[in-house]
Amino acid sequence: VQLVESGGGLVQPGGSLRLSCAASGSIFSIAAMGWYRQAPGKQRELVARMLDRDYTAYADTVKGRCTISRDNAKNTVYLQSQMHAVQPDDTAVHYCTARLYEVDYWGRGTQVTVSP
Repeated sequence: VQLVESGGGLVQPGGSLRLSCAASGSIFSIAAMGWYRQAPGKQRELVARMLDRDYTAYADTVKGRCTISRDNAKNTVYLQSQMHAVQPDDTAVHYCTARLYEVDYWGRGTQVTVSP
C-alpha cells in the first residue's frame, strides 16, 4: 500500500489544520489507519488511530480538538485529520500510517508548523 500525505504548512496559533492521506494499492486489506507526528528532537507519537468506523482513539494532547475520518473510494482510501485550536506544540512532521496483515506502512510525512 502507498500512502501520500498532503495539507501541511504554516498555521497561526489558534487556527485550524486539515491533513489528508491518500492510500492506494492493497486498500481492501487495510485493518487500521492513523496519524502520528514527530517533533524535532522527540520520538514519533500517536495523534489518532482508527480501527474501524466505530472505534477511534485520540492522544490526550489532541482529544477534543482533533477529528479523523475515513472515506473509501473505488481504488483509494482517504484518511482526513481536522484539528482546531492548534498550538506551537503541534509543530511536527505528521505521518499517515496503515496496518495490513500486522505490518505498518508509512507515508513520507507532511510538515506542520504552528507559528505567528
